[in-house]
Amino acid sequence: MPVSFPDNITYSCSNLSKNNLVGHIPAEFANLRSITEIDLSYNHINGFIPREFGMLQNLILLKLESNNMTGDVSSLTNCFSLNVLNISYNNLAGVVPTDNNFSRFSPDSFLGNPGLCGSWRGSSCPSSSHAKRFSVSRAVILGIAIGGFAILLLILAAACWPHSPAVSTDFSVSKQEIHAVLSSNVPPKLVILHMNMALHVYDDIMRMTENLSEKYIIGYGASSTVYKCVLKNCKPVAIKKLYAHYPQSVKEFETELETIGSIKHRNLVSLQAYSLSPAGNLLFYEYMESGSLWDVLHAPSSKKTKLDWEARLQIALGTAQGLAYLHHDCSPRIIHRDVKSKNILLDKDYVAHLADFGIAKSVCISKTHTSTYVMGTIGYIDPEYARTSRLNEKSDVYSYGIVLLELLTGKKPVDNECNLHHLILSKAADNTVMEMVDPDITATCKDLGEVKRMFQLALLCSKRQPSDRPTMHDVVHVLSCLVCPEAPPKPAQPPASPQSSTAPSYVNEYVSLRSGSALSCANSSSASDAELFLKFGKAISQNTE
Repeated sequence: MPVSFPDNITYSCSNLSKNNLVGHIPAEFANLRSITEIDLSYNHINGFIPREFGMLQNLILLKLESNNMTGDVSSLTNCFSLNVLNISYNNLAGVVPTDNNFSRFSPDSFLGNPGLCGSWRGSSCPSSSHAKRFSVSRAVILGIAIGGFAILLLILAAACWPHSPAVSTDFSVSKQEIHAVLSSNVPPKLVILHMNMALHVYDDIMRMTENLSEKYIIGYGASSTVYKCVLKNCKPVAIKKLYAHYPQSVKEFETELETIGSIKHRNLVSLQAYSLSPAGNLLFYEYMESGSLWDVLHAPSSKKTKLDWEARLQIALGTAQGLAYLHHDCSPRIIHRDVKSKNILLDKDYVAHLADFGIAKSVCISKTHTSTYVMGTIGYIDPEYARTSRLNEKSDVYSYGIVLLELLTGKKPVDNECNLHHLILSKAADNTVMEMVDPDITATCKDLGEVKRMFQLALLCSKRQPSDRPTMHDVVHVLSCLVCPEAPPKPAQPPASPQSSTAPSYVNEYVSLRSGSALSCANSSSASDAELFLKFGKAISQNTE
């Protein structure tokens, strides 16, 4: 039975896929300025894409496929954060832009719209309806002229050489030759980087997943769709099909993937194989049984898994160790650029593995930053990076600080136009930050002083000025002290570099704060939050100057 759009559009209306909706998309969606995802696919919606959608600067995903929508797509050119778009199988028409955010979208995003044209489908668009009519007329005239001339030649040829072979025979041979060429196409090559994928070929993967059927989908990302495939050895892998076009420089992309595949660390998801072809770029990763940290923290109440304090500490430490390895132990060092809870995957034992660093930028050690277009996820993006496009490791540190706040509160970084970081800052100033702690923590934590210290570390990581933030190497030291306060592990030797000789270590200062009267475990719960943040911040900022 057809259903109309609700009168009052709220955030709960952002996912209305397969609801038998009819009518036009309400312009009121534009009032939800912080909304990040809208899914209205598989309905009976008609009318234009609202112009007001161009005001949704935080929109990351928009799915409108399989509706009856008309008009053009120009209203979406100002949605600069949009990473996932699917408007296939509608009645849209006009030119598909190639600039701004539209350069990110796969041709699959526009299928099933006969009126859409552009370079993505190998055809150019007429500049106006007049040009189109002129082009058609000219083609008709030219076709008639060529056809008449061809008929004349055939008549002359028949008169002069009456016993020549029939023309149709030649055409028949040509079709057979073309079919032979097409049928000899070699399937894409599967490049194996890990023994787990040994003895597999591309056809094996397609057969096991029924050509990447929808029933094998386990998730969607801003840049890919993820499938699960069980290999011949009964071990599962996650297949990430990238939305991006076939890379312009295949050799460069392959070199980057080979480098990523060589990186091994307990807290990083390993790349096991890849396949590059115009049919689709596939990346094969080890499969993580417990899903992402986002899934665990923000699942519906009926499906939510409770995380106790010790588990959260271990996840925080494991993620920090993986990120520190990318920043300090890889050569060239790697900046992740999209640290978030969706990119922190958990195995069956809830050990954290940082994923998706395949989209990271490798930076030469001699550089202090690299300039690039802003990439990341709303709520986690370093404001300094967003403002200047100057990227360095401290951009990842900021995002990691937001993940810590997410772990501590169980709340999303942006929810109902509320920014978690800003909220925690205001609570810290009012000495009420402990009101924000996830109930699952308060029920399992024996010393809430540890929770306060985690808040302190999170706010230190997310300081506005990058120079005021610690390195991930230092974050690992501080968290190791929290996880095992009596015998923190000996810090690993950082690689030789101009910065390593003066790299700050917070362990001594942190331990002294723990044992001091104002910050001891016994007294920390009675000390004001403002005092704790101030003193802890001073101790570490002195070592970052």
